[in-house]
Amino acid sequence: MEILKRFFLHTFLFYFVVGLNISSPTESASTSSSSSSSSHSADVELLLGNIKASLQGNTQNLLLSSWNSSVPLCQWRGLKWVFSNGSPLLCNDLSSPQWTNLSLSRDPSLHLFSLQLPSANLSGSLPRELGEFSMLKSLYLNINFLSGTIPLELGYSSSLSDIDLGNNLLSGDLAPSIWNLCDNLVSLRLHANSLSGSLPEPALPNSTCKNLQVLDFGENKFSGNFPEFVTQFGGLKELDLGNNMFSGPIPASLAQLNLEKLNLSHNNFSGVLPVFGGSKFGVEDFEGNSPGLCGLPLKSCSGSSGLSPGAIAGIVIGLMAATVVFVSLLIGYVQNKKKNSRAESEDELEEEEDEESGGGGGGAGDQGRLILFQGGEHLTLDDVLNATGQVLEKTSYGTVYKQNFQMEGPLL
Repeated sequence: MEILKRFFLHTFLFYFVVGLNISSPTESASTSSSSSSSSHSADVELLLGNIKASLQGNTQNLLLSSWNSSVPLCQWRGLKWVFSNGSPLLCNDLSSPQWTNLSLSRDPSLHLFSLQLPSANLSGSLPRELGEFSMLKSLYLNINFLSGTIPLELGYSSSLSDIDLGNNLLSGDLAPSIWNLCDNLVSLRLHANSLSGSLPEPALPNSTCKNLQVLDFGENKFSGNFPEFVTQFGGLKELDLGNNMFSGPIPASLAQLNLEKLNLSHNNFSGVLPVFGGSKFGVEDFEGNSPGLCGLPLKSCSGSSGLSPGAIAGIVIGLMAATVVFVSLLIGYVQNKKKNSRAESEDELEEEEDEESGGGGGGAGDQGRLILFQGGEHLTLDDVLNATGQVLEKTSYGTVYKQNFQMEGPLL
């Protein structure tokens, strides 16, 4: 009997231990998943807490007070959420349980999709934590009082497509990491701040930012030459670099973009404007630059220093053609004048002959005239023959010769 008791006891202990070993992996996986989800929600809440503190600065902000774990996510002002599969969290239906019950702790699969707080009286700075949200698509913090620099970590939020930080007090250089967003970026607005330095080029050569349509850096303190890499952004529709301190020439390649809006006014650009074609842009888009900036729609360029090789070649060809025409006309004029002068001489000679013919009693009609000179008896045959050696002029009436006679007495 004692042996049977021991047998059943050992059997029970064996199956109990095996059962524990079988169930522990499942429980471990469940615990791990729960721990991971809790960690995600805790991280998001921590990040948003840091962002809240950074944006509002030293002054409590009423809108940001809704960012509280005790408040349902749909009531967090300025934030929009999506689930891990990309579907949005719908907060339009106030009767929906999502409006009153959903929180990060209850559904850790939620991700921040949009942060929009324009004109929210924010007086802090841009937090580095913005770069931690991999599914953040839009960031609108324009028309506030945010100061400091734009953190380079913003370029790590790889899904960002629309950024508007305009009309703030931001300063310092723009980090090159902003172009890490190039593949998805559609609009980048940094208008009316105090950003300075030259615009950084993308780290990757020949970056086209194919989806970028709006680039607004107007009313800042940017300097240096025109950022020529911008001309590689083939999809660009609007470009505003106005009211900065850019200098130097404007590249002709800018005209290759199909721009709908362009503002390069109030800088220090010089040289010849690109040929955009038609009356696409007005004087106001280029005014306030160096007096040396010329070309349509501004004043025309004087001198050859600002002319393109094609324009110079055209001018040279035109001048050559004009010279040929002028010389041809001049030759024709001279020849015509000679012809008229010769005709006048012939007419005068004819009149003289007519007068002489009338006074000499010569024959009329078609008969030749014989004119007698007194003193001709002293002429020899050689004198008369030599007189034909110098022809002055030939006309239809005869030939005029010149000859000096060696003779005594007058020849009448």
